[in-house]
Amino acid sequence: MSPLINEWWGGRNMSDMLPKLFFDHFTQTSFVAEKDGKLVGFLIGFLSQTHSNEAYIHFVGVHPEYRKHNIGKHLYNMFFNVVKQNNRSIVRCVTSPVNKGSIAYHTKMGFEIEDGDRIVEDLSINTDFDGPNQDRVLFVKKLN
Repeated sequence: MSPLINEWWGGRNMSDMLPKLFFDHFTQTSFVAEKDGKLVGFLIGFLSQTHSNEAYIHFVGVHPEYRKHNIGKHLYNMFFNVVKQNNRSIVRCVTSPVNKGSIAYHTKMGFEIEDGDRIVEDLSINTDFDGPNQDRVLFVKKLN
């Protein structure tokens, strides 16, 4: 899957976001979408070990040629269903402030942006969240 991931992000090295442990340890909360035997999307998520009412979406991708076909929405809904089945009602995820598409998508999916420690271009940012110069936008969604 690794070479595909980098292609889907226009050559950016994103495969480091998917170490094998995710596929070994989060199989009940991670999903793939295929069309004609070809991988067209995935969602890697897990139930929080620390917060008994929460779940976290680590990484989601949809093949560029298959975007706008509700694949992401379907993957998210599959994850939300598992979260609810496990009596949890809060889903969290994180993205980079430069990823405007991800920010718009999560907002459309009903996620709210959590308050950060500064505002950049009307966007609440958490400075150095993932290390030096690794600012992030944090999202939360409460499931009904």
